[in-house]
Amino acid sequence: MEFQDWFPIWDQLTDAQQNRILDGLACRQITKGAVIHSGSTDCTGLLLVKSGQLRAYILSDEGREITIYRLFDRDVCLFSAACMLRSIQFDITIEAEKDTSLWVIPAEVYRLIMEESAPAANYTNEIMAARFSEVVWLLEQVMWKSMDRRVAGFLLDEAAIEGGNRLSITHEAIANHLGTHREVVTRMLRYLQGEGLVKLSRGAVELLDEKRLEELSRT
Repeated sequence: MEFQDWFPIWDQLTDAQQNRILDGLACRQITKGAVIHSGSTDCTGLLLVKSGQLRAYILSDEGREITIYRLFDRDVCLFSAACMLRSIQFDITIEAEKDTSLWVIPAEVYRLIMEESAPAANYTNEIMAARFSEVVWLLEQVMWKSMDRRVAGFLLDEAAIEGGNRLSITHEAIANHLGTHREVVTRMLRYLQGEGLVKLSRGAVELLDEKRLEELSRT
């Protein structure tokens, strides 16, 4: 599959703009666990995921992580090119959760096209709006939802992503996604196990009762 088939507004760009993107375009293969963007001073460029899975998170002064969004096939990451958006300075880190193949459009190339192309500007605004909606949703989760409900919801989301009830994930990894301490997650998982909702084993969590987990996540 070619980049032209994956970039949503390709046909709305001029020949000159298309050639400019192709001249600067880079295809990268990212190994699971690798960090490909770190902080507002890093300007990796616009990322378009061909296959794999990326995680975008922020890091507190105390070193705690919290996932703000994830990227899958055909998803575009704009904050990795935050340097072209002068008013936005997010210290976001992006790492590969799975081996990932992606395209990178240099930030300066995309900025120039965005300035002269209304479709590109509109597309950029749509991406920004979607990402900010995810950030607002995250804030609502952190502020108003109890940790047992957040853990239940996270496990269900992970099961949907992985396509199975057995998740190969550590308590530390769950804590990093949710922005809390490992001990808190361990306590919540043991509670869920005591209620018969999950089964815990080393480096894995098995979902036993998705219906009740769904009910818990919505209460």
